Amino acid sequence: MLKQALIAGSLAIGTLGAFTVPAASAATSIYVQVAPPAPRYEVVPAPRRGQVWVPGHWEWNRRHYTWVGGYFVQARPGYHYAQPHWVQHGNRWGYERGGWTRGDRDRDGVPNRFDRDRDNDGVPNRYDRAPNNPRQR
Repeated sequence: MLKQALIAGSLAIGTLGAFTVPAASAATSIYVQVAPPAPRYEVVPAPRRGQVWVPGHWEWNRRHYTWVGGYFVQARPGYHYAQPHWVQHGNRWGYERGGWTRGDRDRDGVPNRFDRDRDNDGVPNRYDRAPNNPRQR
């Protein structure tokens, strides 16, 4: 009897594990066939010290888009917040979650270690006397 209970318990755990893995991996990428609606107009509140404003955006809710209003997140020194957005891939739309990226001072999407003009002043880093100062030429 005890042997049967152990076998049944291990089968139940194995079955639950099989269901949780696909659910977790499915949550990482969202692709839909319908383009997201135009963004809604939001009044941006006054800046808060030590916080970053994340504008509102559309999220997919299994059958339709739902609007998520803008909100503040705690700032992280040395990081830049990439906002959530939708990207078109052929005839599908993919959702890219927002999050923190490290070391992108000029916010051009290129990490500073690979960036050839970190301060966007038009002078390549190797010829620039102050490559991190956008006001210095």
